[in-house]
Amino acid sequence: MRDLLVTAIVFGTLPFVFRRPWIGILLWSWLGYMNPHKQAWGFAQNFPFAFITAIVIIVAFMFSREKKEMLWTRETLLLLIFVGWMFITTLFAFYPELAWAQWDKVWKIQLMVLLTAMIIKERQHLHWMIWVIALSLGYYGVKGGIFTIAHGGAYRVQGPEGTFFGGNNEMALVLVMLIPLIRYLHLQEPRKWVRMGLASAMVLSGIAAIGSQSRGGLVAMVAMGLFLWLKSRHKLVMGIYLVIMVGAIHAVMPQEWYDRMYTIENYQEDESALGRINAWHAAFNVAKVRLTGGGFDMFRPSVFRQYAPDPFRVHDVHSIYFEVMGEQGFIGFGMFILLAVFAWLRANQIIRECKHDPERKWAADLAAMIQVSLVGYGAGGAFLGLAYFDLTYHLMIILLLAAKFSGVLDKKPGTGLAGERAIPIHPSANWDNTPAWKRK
Repeated sequence: MRDLLVTAIVFGTLPFVFRRPWIGILLWSWLGYMNPHKQAWGFAQNFPFAFITAIVIIVAFMFSREKKEMLWTRETLLLLIFVGWMFITTLFAFYPELAWAQWDKVWKIQLMVLLTAMIIKERQHLHWMIWVIALSLGYYGVKGGIFTIAHGGAYRVQGPEGTFFGGNNEMALVLVMLIPLIRYLHLQEPRKWVRMGLASAMVLSGIAAIGSQSRGGLVAMVAMGLFLWLKSRHKLVMGIYLVIMVGAIHAVMPQEWYDRMYTIENYQEDESALGRINAWHAAFNVAKVRLTGGGFDMFRPSVFRQYAPDPFRVHDVHSIYFEVMGEQGFIGFGMFILLAVFAWLRANQIIRECKHDPERKWAADLAAMIQVSLVGYGAGGAFLGLAYFDLTYHLMIILLLAAKFSGVLDKKPGTGLAGERAIPIHPSANWDNTPAWKRK
């Protein structure tokens, strides 16, 4: 039954994509983040829904009358260069067969991320896309939170098998990144009952992240929660939600969870922690001697025997930083960090120019919440490996779209930031560069 339902939804939606390619982006986001086919039990599990959707989106967009233009900014240019660099490192990978398999996933993800910047042309469409992402991942947050409460935290919350966030560690990081997006929707939502539902989803997603029993997830939650409170418009309300979340976690989680979390302080005695540190050394040593790094999926026994301090302690790298450093070399690592820096600066620009304008405050809220997501990703990513996950790069594109629809990108060439003035943009409004004082 689930197989037929997913199939009906996908193929029932595809005809609309030919007329409105942006609907395809929403459908692709649903398939990519919720992975509904992985919730089925039959043929749908391995059916290429996302691939078919992507093909339809590309064809529909190519033959549509919409203007084909890319948001050429430092972020999109650097992202393209980074993708090109990953192709080069794949050519020289330690394990070509494994590397090409991973490259096949990564370039398709990045293609769809860049297409998002070209196809989403209205603020309302962007808002719906954020809703789709929040509902898709929020499904696992709400489900995982209820599961954790119902079983007293005795079992780990896992993601859907066969996805980027199938493991408990990755699931924790994804939920940490999700909570600020739900908070953005909560800030924009006028209906009280929907706001209550979103608030409950935030709390349950936080409980689910802790219920994953990931120590890296705990670090990410603490960093994200603190920054979420600092960036919140209503610190008292946000503080109440955080207190409720902490109280629920304290009431639910068993002593075994506390014992596991306390091992963060005594990592020298923990086999898992020592294995990660050994993998980090291996990544650094590979990057030090190979300009292109080891390529995708390089953390294998033979690499450890040659590059790790302890050649027989083979362990997954569990760090976005050392994952990229080892696989893409120092050049790729530098691009990865610079992308994050550019995203942060773009968010600061949006907040600075929009926070005092009631018509554009939504953009400032969105930029602030994306910063919170990036803080959680950066903190938890030190101990969790999710370097190529769609959401990280989608957040950067969402920032650019927010800058575009709020008028922040609508600048005159050669004008300094301090002297720039953005024009308020409404979802249904046409672009108008006429100075405000001339408008009637």
